[in-house]
Amino acid sequence: MDHARQSRFSDPGRFADLLDTLPVHPAGLSAVARNVIVHYRASGHVLPDATRDDINLRWVHRQLEMDHQRHAAPLDAPREVTRRLQGCCRDHTVFCVSALRARGIPARSRVGFAGYFTDGWHHDHVIVEAWIDGRWSLFDPELAEATGHIQDPTDMIWDAATGRGFVSAANAWGAYRRDEIDADTFGVDPDIPALRGARFLFDEVIIEIAHRFGDELLLWDRWGRMGEPGGPVDERDARWADDIAALLTSADQEDTAAEHEALRRYLSDQGLHPGGVVTQASPLNEQLNRVTI
Repeated sequence: MDHARQSRFSDPGRFADLLDTLPVHPAGLSAVARNVIVHYRASGHVLPDATRDDINLRWVHRQLEMDHQRHAAPLDAPREVTRRLQGCCRDHTVFCVSALRARGIPARSRVGFAGYFTDGWHHDHVIVEAWIDGRWSLFDPELAEATGHIQDPTDMIWDAATGRGFVSAANAWGAYRRDEIDADTFGVDPDIPALRGARFLFDEVIIEIAHRFGDELLLWDRWGRMGEPGGPVDERDARWADDIAALLTSADQEDTAAEHEALRRYLSDQGLHPGGVVTQASPLNEQLNRVTI
């Protein structure tokens, strides 16, 4: 996949000109992303109920349209927190990916877990990977400055010994299968027992491969072989996930053959590819909705 080209989700559409003057340096671009989008449950502010459904906007062009309706100002013009788009790490990341691709810079969203927000816990998380200075580099657009165990928001290297940094879903799955990690410390939040553990890791591998190949879906979209939250993973499914995770891990090591095989598997395996419809399990309510994408 050409990561310098927009996907159907990152495409800014008729609002592309709004991205033309944005900075491409990680710190500057991240600041704009946070100015446009506020985390719907981790901002420390009471956000309006009237805009809660912002979190279900999958497409950057719809996000930009909504922001334009509220502000009609450049994206870096200050916005009141309570009038920003509500979103999460996926939205901050895809916004940055869209802006970088608009300038011809290869960029992609990376799905995995962050071990730097809560001691002993690994939150599901999405960050940016961009081609900077001749190599793929990670940065977290939600970090304004050094925080917790991260001294530099662009230094996201995973430390297996301490569980700190960012680890891809594929690598986390592999570590779980080798009995190197406690899967019950990987999930949405320590206070949400159902959204953690082996099943959660399994489902995140499916989300990771989708994002890698341009289907930057919501973190609460479900499709393919994703299972009931908190449910078991049988050995047949586990071995299937082993193969997918191994391909993604090898692709990260610049194994071109593995990258091509991962793409082939993604496009041909209905357990991986969402097709044209997903089930939306929005955190706004308990109702599951079938949504055309």
